[in-house]
Amino acid sequence: MAAKVFAYLFFFLALFGMVASDPDLLQDLCVANKAAGIKVNGFPCKEEANVTEADFFFSGLANPGVINNSVGSVVTGANVEKIPGLNTLGVSLARIDYEPGGLNPPHTHPRATEIIFVLDGELDVGFITTANKLISKSIKKGDIFVFPKGLLHFQKNNGGKPASVISGFNSQLPGTQSIALTLFTSTPPVPDNVLTKTFQIGTKEVNKIKNRLAPKKS
Repeated sequence: MAAKVFAYLFFFLALFGMVASDPDLLQDLCVANKAAGIKVNGFPCKEEANVTEADFFFSGLANPGVINNSVGSVVTGANVEKIPGLNTLGVSLARIDYEPGGLNPPHTHPRATEIIFVLDGELDVGFITTANKLISKSIKKGDIFVFPKGLLHFQKNNGGKPASVISGFNSQLPGTQSIALTLFTSTPPVPDNVLTKTFQIGTKEVNKIKNRLAPKKS
């Protein structure tokens, strides 16, 4: 079964490589030099003499992530921030784990299309088009589902056991904007009168939501 999983992963990563969203690379490799302190569209390249196999390796998706939040899911990224060798290559992965009833709340990836492969369990997934149409489906182990670039989407584990997926992106750093967190926990905050008008609720309700979504103080 493991061989099949990796065969699927190699297939959709190869497919993404043909339609990469990020700019094409202009050299064999450009390992991210995240310590350079220079801001470019991506990261500047590390000196090739200092490049090692560690720049292209990451083992963080092998095991389920630890879920410690109110929504019941956790995302483990395998992007350029974890794998410097992905810089300029236009691909990345993530693993998402869900407890029973867990939700990956509505969010968008502004820089990438996402494709998920179900490792275990069953999920209800969907995205909403700009015409406000919901495209949704129940998927199970071995299934694949695609979320178009920039569109609002979600995944919900309505089963009685944990679930997990591997996600592929055609960007080295797809970015994520969770709708609730973006609107209610931004810094500086979105004005209350914008939120009350948008959601047709009162200031008390806005503050209640902000308090519930606020990061827990350690």
